[in-house]
Amino acid sequence: MADCIFCKIAQGEIPSTKVYEDDTVLAFRDLDPQAPEHVLIIPKKHIRSVLDFGAEDGALAAHILTEVVPQLARSLGVDGDGFRLVTNTGEDGGQTVGHLHFHLLGGRAFAWPPG
Repeated sequence: MADCIFCKIAQGEIPSTKVYEDDTVLAFRDLDPQAPEHVLIIPKKHIRSVLDFGAEDGALAAHILTEVVPQLARSLGVDGDGFRLVTNTGEDGGQTVGHLHFHLLGGRAFAWPPG
């Protein structure tokens, strides 16, 4: 998508502080961190939200959740005490960028319920 900021970041048109990259996924530091460790994980393929994952995206979803997230948690040092993994969907869900992304937040305790 020509006007999608995350697509531009994934294509290297906008700089980011990368913490992970492979052929299908990019993870980079959030510019407005809400925790000591706050990383955004995006598929390089433009997918608007989790509701737009198609059957053809099953391997991508599994890759993110079973390989990328655990590897990032370990490399960021938040795997021991825990972390929060969040994806916001739609305006009421707090999604501000129309490109699927996961927030990996760690390095501090989080209240429950969130807020």
